[in-house]
Amino acid sequence: MVIDTHAHLYEEYYDNIDEIIQLSHNNQVDYIINSGVNMKTNQEILALSNKHYNMFITLGIHPEYEDSYLESDIKFIENNLQNKKVIAIGEIGLDYHYDGYNKQRQIELFCKQLELAEKYRLPVVIHSRDAVQDTLNILKKYKLKGVIHSFSGSLETAKEYIKMGYKLGINGVVTFKNAHIKEVVRTLGIENFLLETDSPYLTPVPYRGKKNFPGNIKHIVSFLEEYLELSSEEISKITNENVMSIFDKIQL
Repeated sequence: MVIDTHAHLYEEYYDNIDEIIQLSHNNQVDYIINSGVNMKTNQEILALSNKHYNMFITLGIHPEYEDSYLESDIKFIENNLQNKKVIAIGEIGLDYHYDGYNKQRQIELFCKQLELAEKYRLPVVIHSRDAVQDTLNILKKYKLKGVIHSFSGSLETAKEYIKMGYKLGINGVVTFKNAHIKEVVRTLGIENFLLETDSPYLTPVPYRGKKNFPGNIKHIVSFLEEYLELSSEEISKITNENVMSIFDKIQL
């Protein structure tokens, strides 16, 4: 059993999501965690999760929507946290990569959602891009656990997150030739990581550059088998245990 812990299966990206989910299942992906990023996608994945027994979801407002979200969007998230399919708050965080971002509004949005997670004792799915120190400083103020999605930072940063109770999400990037993250995984051990695809992005080798889907997680597992000298069964078992340790509401 393999779990894709982070995907964005939206109508915006896929013509037939039902077929994508079935194709993923045919490729040994038994469960998918689908993450929302704004009001539209949060509503969409809520409806989608009701159709598919093997889909769990996370609701959140991504930092790129810091200039357009409404307080009612936050309230919508809160009003749906009791849904058994909603297992975390995310994708949330900070992103200082592109010009024109409003740092203060991003931080305010981030903190509002972290406060929700703390109030309802839910894990969080964190996006951090070019914002390591602020992300660390803010997370240290809350008693939470979760996953640092698409982790690509240093060994020292990884250790900081792990010490705080977070697991690190690795995806197709780990298969890229010059990706530093593979060395971090080898040093820290697969016990600290979750598998994800971030579909439709970050497609692993040998399909890099094409649209991703959860079934491609098998190529990540295949790479890790050789790189870490572990069997696919060991990798699946350990990473699935990690999933269960973070997402308390998942019942398989």
